[in-house]
Amino acid sequence: MKKTTTIYEQGSHRWLAVARDPAKKDFLIDTNEYLVLNGEHALLTDPGGMEIFPAVFSAISTEFDPRKIQWLFASHQDPDIISSLSLWLDFNPEIRCYLSWLWGSFVPHFGGNDETFISIPDEGMEILLGNLRLQAVPAHYLHSSGNFQLYDCKANILFSGDVGAALLPPEMDGLFVRDFDRHIKHAEGFHRRWMGSAEAKLDWCERASRMRIDLLCPQHGAIYQGKDVQRFIDWFAELPVGSGVGS
Repeated sequence: MKKTTTIYEQGSHRWLAVARDPAKKDFLIDTNEYLVLNGEHALLTDPGGMEIFPAVFSAISTEFDPRKIQWLFASHQDPDIISSLSLWLDFNPEIRCYLSWLWGSFVPHFGGNDETFISIPDEGMEILLGNLRLQAVPAHYLHSSGNFQLYDCKANILFSGDVGAALLPPEMDGLFVRDFDRHIKHAEGFHRRWMGSAEAKLDWCERASRMRIDLLCPQHGAIYQGKDVQRFIDWFAELPVGSGVGS
């Protein structure tokens, strides 16, 4: 089963990390899913692939009634992000999915119809979770051409999708980055190969440096907190990325 940990709570506003699974099959990339809660309102970010749906669903169920999840947020179109869509819709046909307009005719191959998707314009948009205001933040070409991150300005959390991702060995199974220098070695190859635009990277680093981010939560690997957030941004700004750079 996926591990679930409550790592932020302020009154009715909290969020859960459905973290890496030590028992996952070797041929699957490991993923993190995050459930943002505000009272009775709930949004699940990057809900994961079809193969891990039972583990994610079971882990969420230990902390929250999944019938109350009203929205999904898909940072981009990859199967490890959103191929579980049809299973979520089987469970709750009324669930809605925020997604870049660019993938509006691609992701429906995983399930859904015209009513399922809420298109996010290129410049981003505000997402209301009850009285909690979240922001879909553009991160195009990092690594998808239609890519968004989700910013919680109340908790100062950036759910960053593949930015910040690290493919960690089994022994590095902590929820948070504990040793940045050791951790970042497992992020370098991924970012060199999968981040396709130096211009987009530098634009993101400049914008992220101006944001208040206490926690940077990627879809793969461990969560950056405190000073490690800016350390990651500075590291990423200097990293060569794009076509022709090997992993």
